[in-house]
Amino acid sequence: MTATTVFVVRRISEPSLDAADYSFAHTIRVRFSETDAMGIVHHSRYLPYLEETRVEYLRSIGHPYDRQRADGVDFAVLEAQVTYRQPLHFDDLVTVHLALSSATRATFGIDYLLTVGGEIRSTASTTHACVNPNGRPVRMPAWLGELVRRA
Repeated sequence: MTATTVFVVRRISEPSLDAADYSFAHTIRVRFSETDAMGIVHHSRYLPYLEETRVEYLRSIGHPYDRQRADGVDFAVLEAQVTYRQPLHFDDLVTVHLALSSATRATFGIDYLLTVGGEIRSTASTTHACVNPNGRPVRMPAWLGELVRRA
């Protein structure tokens, strides 16, 4: 008898390709250390770009991440999906557009569009769980639930 490995791929959402559909944008300059031997941004660097944008988004709306943690709520990443359309290169100014996309009582989704000079380079989606310091699910903060409902 042989072992069988099953991989289940679940698309979180299909992010919009129109920057006007996103409520927030953050610009990141690609550092040389983020590029690989082919001279393009290594695929592993995209997730930190998304994280930096999420943190800046929370700060911009008056709910900095450190305050959420002090209030006993963390936003754990459950899933992440990135579609690489065109490469990013050293010194590119990448605009990461962000929009809240969905929610349940304890989870929410975010869509992203990465552009350089208005040209689409990548799309991404993440799903997050609201958890307490012990990693147990908790209800989404009311302010976040309201933002997602309006999105």
